[in-house]
Amino acid sequence: MFHRTRDAIEAHLTVVFTALAVAKFMQTRTGVSLKRIITTLRPLREFTGRIGTHEITFPPEITPDAAHILDQLNSENRNSGH
Repeated sequence: MFHRTRDAIEAHLTVVFTALAVAKFMQTRTGVSLKRIITTLRPLREFTGRIGTHEITFPPEITPDAAHILDQLNSENRNSGH
């Protein structure tokens, strides 16, 4: 990325450091590598379609590996130091 203004540079750094913090949190909470988290959770996409006037939402199929990662991320007080 090429940024020329101070505001753009600071905004970019904020996004980068936030992403690093989220990645570290996810790895610490789950005990799983970031690469594995991404490859496991990437397919989880919800689809909403319209048939005539009806809107139908199709939830993703959650694999056991994805469910384990999601459970670890959603668990209260686990490995968070609280």
